[in-house]
Amino acid sequence: MRGLPLLLALVLLAGCGGGDEPLVDLNERISDRELKAISPPRRDDAIHVGFELRASPQEDARQYLPFLRYLGEATGQRFALRFTPAASSLGRELAQGRVQLALMGAVGYIQAHANGDAIILARGLNREGRGEYQSFIVVPPASPLRTLDELRGRRLAFGSRDSTQGHLIPRIMLARIGIGLQDLAGYAYTGSHQACANAVLSGRFDACGMQDTMARDMAGAGLLRVLARSRFYPSSGVVASTQLDAGLRERIREALLAFDPRADYMRGFYHWERTEMPRGFIAADDADYAELRRWIRRLGLLPGEEGA
Repeated sequence: MRGLPLLLALVLLAGCGGGDEPLVDLNERISDRELKAISPPRRDDAIHVGFELRASPQEDARQYLPFLRYLGEATGQRFALRFTPAASSLGRELAQGRVQLALMGAVGYIQAHANGDAIILARGLNREGRGEYQSFIVVPPASPLRTLDELRGRRLAFGSRDSTQGHLIPRIMLARIGIGLQDLAGYAYTGSHQACANAVLSGRFDACGMQDTMARDMAGAGLLRVLARSRFYPSSGVVASTQLDAGLRERIREALLAFDPRADYMRGFYHWERTEMPRGFIAADDADYAELRRWIRRLGLLPGEEGA
């Protein structure tokens, strides 16, 4: 039953367009108007923490704000959540010093690391306690599609272009069987895993690539069907700016590794089990991302580099 509130939220989202056709939000990031409405005032004495959108800005914020309180108590440092403006990216926010800490996937981290802007501190542990995750490609339950190869000539939705589970890994899955974007009837970046699922629920796309936790919950409720699942890859992590004091980076790393989702302080958390680190964190190193870095270069997802 733990996934039911999320699934109900997705169903409500899919039916709130004001007409018979479900609403599909194709905004890639939170708009500047939304940002202004829900962002707390900037504090110069705080470490500003950015994140990649998974569900809605409000849902993600409710999950991450108690976590920032934990980090503050563990390190003696103030932390503040920052929303990424529509015209920017989390990697750019790191490079410009607007955020000093970020919860991000491999694509964002590898891009930021290539520019000399980021250091990986820790990776999330999934529900099974593994520091890895998968991507699922999902379709409507009644879809005639049965194999990944049948996506040729079909419409495929992704999450954000910078998403690892919502874009990079699904692209790897397709590339392994010789399918490129040019072989699809169409594709779009919907901005989040929730919006990607909604794109399929609405019937505007035949399939979507999304993160494993949400895909399992929705498939378990009969809303979607899993067409294919990827192999395991290193999970999302917590990334620090290279401009952040080295001693402070180490205190944050220690706090991450000591984070215990079974501890009493979790009573103030909001559905931490829905995040990409429900069981806490494991130590991480740049070498963990070597294979994904090769794929990012092959697919042309590093700025200034063209893919094959």
